[in-house]
Amino acid sequence: MNYIAWSLVAMAAYSLVAPLMRLATAGDGAIPSTVAAFVANAILVVATLAVIGYTGSGVTQHLADPRMRYVVAAGACLSVGILAYYRALSVGRVSVVAPVFAMFFVASSAVGVVLLDEPVTARKLLGVAFAVVAVVLVAGE
Repeated sequence: MNYIAWSLVAMAAYSLVAPLMRLATAGDGAIPSTVAAFVANAILVVATLAVIGYTGSGVTQHLADPRMRYVVAAGACLSVGILAYYRALSVGRVSVVAPVFAMFFVASSAVGVVLLDEPVTARKLLGVAFAVVAVVLVAGE
């Protein structure tokens, strides 16, 4: 599969995370968002280990790679982001939390331009502007 197909699979699967987490973590007898994060991410770890085993991708030979510091930093950012996201879902409406959370792509695009020297085009700027407007319209109270 190419990266567009993988992106569509990711989008389809991740589209269900917010509603499912909201159902689990809100209301009477709710599961605490930290417990939900733990269980959901434990499943991610098990699934990832299964894929590593299936594909034969070794782990240990990469641990000493200098770029591993970026993986560790990404893991720390992911931890903060997911814990905050699940907490927001436990107290807020999916129709507001999910679009606001989705604005990460705007910030990621800016980081790509500023730190990774990715090209800026009028089309990309217009797309980001439309996305911001869309989130404001969708998430607005």
